Amino acid sequence: MNAEATADSRLPRGRLLGYGIGSVGTGVFSAVPGLLLLYYLTDVLGVSAAIAGAVLVLPKAWDVLLNPIVGAASDREAVRSGRRTRLLLLGAMALPLCFAAMFAVPVHSPGFAAVWAGLAFLLAASAFACFQVPYVALPAEISARPDQRSRAMAWRIVCLTVGILLAGGLAPALVDAVDGGGRGGYAVMGVVIGLAMGAAMLASALATRWIPSRPGPRALGLAAALRLARGNRPFFALLAAFVLQSLAVAVMLAGAPYAATYRLDDYGLTSTMFVCMVGPSALAVPLWGALARRFGHIPCYLAAVTAFAGAACALYPLLDGGDVAPVLGLTALVGVCYAAVQLLPLSLLPETVHADTERTGHAQAGAFTGLWTAAETGALALGPGIFALILAWTSFQSADFDTPARQPESALNGLTAGFTLVPALLLLLSVPMLLAYRHLATGPGSGSRPHLEESQRHAP
Repeated sequence: MNAEATADSRLPRGRLLGYGIGSVGTGVFSAVPGLLLLYYLTDVLGVSAAIAGAVLVLPKAWDVLLNPIVGAASDREAVRSGRRTRLLLLGAMALPLCFAAMFAVPVHSPGFAAVWAGLAFLLAASAFACFQVPYVALPAEISARPDQRSRAMAWRIVCLTVGILLAGGLAPALVDAVDGGGRGGYAVMGVVIGLAMGAAMLASALATRWIPSRPGPRALGLAAALRLARGNRPFFALLAAFVLQSLAVAVMLAGAPYAATYRLDDYGLTSTMFVCMVGPSALAVPLWGALARRFGHIPCYLAAVTAFAGAACALYPLLDGGDVAPVLGLTALVGVCYAAVQLLPLSLLPETVHADTERTGHAQAGAFTGLWTAAETGALALGPGIFALILAWTSFQSADFDTPARQPESALNGLTAGFTLVPALLLLLSVPMLLAYRHLATGPGSGSRPHLEESQRHAP
């Protein structure tokens, strides 16, 4: 079966897996720095919360600028070669080394640690952009059928969930098992998780070489691509909602080790909380897909975001009371909602790209995914920065691993609110953006292309 035939027919599971497995790697990189790097800096290396927050935010701020450039470069490569493989391979091979360096600070100086981790994170984020941007562009090109693009996205989200589960379940456990949570444990974790991440991304880069990428009719520079893209109002409404939701998730990720350590009195529960969240989300992906086909993507999306916010609020009194079992149970509900917040916007994204092709006559999946991943990257970076500001504002006491600090009540209340109430507020703020997307995508002037809801609901 050639690529042209496959583009118009049902995609084989092997090819869906070949695409989706790359998300094991992207899920790891999206989760681990947000989950562990801030805690590593403040509670293992003794870096102040404010400086540690800057270490996490500044490299990602660079990445926000880099991603649209990579997107335009990916489109130019695809015009020349018909593939996006070279950038995928570059990112897959460079990222593991940079990732391992982030957690292998060689000197016992907080100032040196901040500089070393920041530079390593900058290089890692740049390598990640080289893979992530063309990778996210591929679903718009993997098939001419909306239902098959949706299938590809479902496989991707399941694999993403596996990657996040690997990150949140295995990474903290490795740290704790090797050196009781000390520097050596983080160094070993960086090597092991980095190799697993790189293997998944390299496998996907090689397995997706069959996907024909045909942006055009000509290659656009960055400025021209952005000028053409700015008229796609449904895309930007969807992006705004997704960014707020990604920011909420990033704040929760950064807060998880602090909630486990200072509210549940056991850093080891970080892994357990992560498993309770991500495990159910893997099972919930096909459920949300079926519900979206039955009731529509946007109604299900709105329901998931609202339930997510409610569950986050309900975690506050449970954490305040140190109730481990109820916290873990409610975290599982958060995981079910999290699956929808990952699956549904990424299922809608390729359709906004295709609708824009009809509007402009120019296909530029790389440019749109460059903007998408830039905004997502910024949100994932800003989340730990926001949590670090909350810690600094509430007088959190940083310390190295050998001399832990006793936290004041203000810091305990701050970290609890940062883990629960702040994400809930961000999720609720995304609801008006989703309503705007629904209006723009289905109202007059939205284009002649059938909306995703209808095209998928009646697909063979």
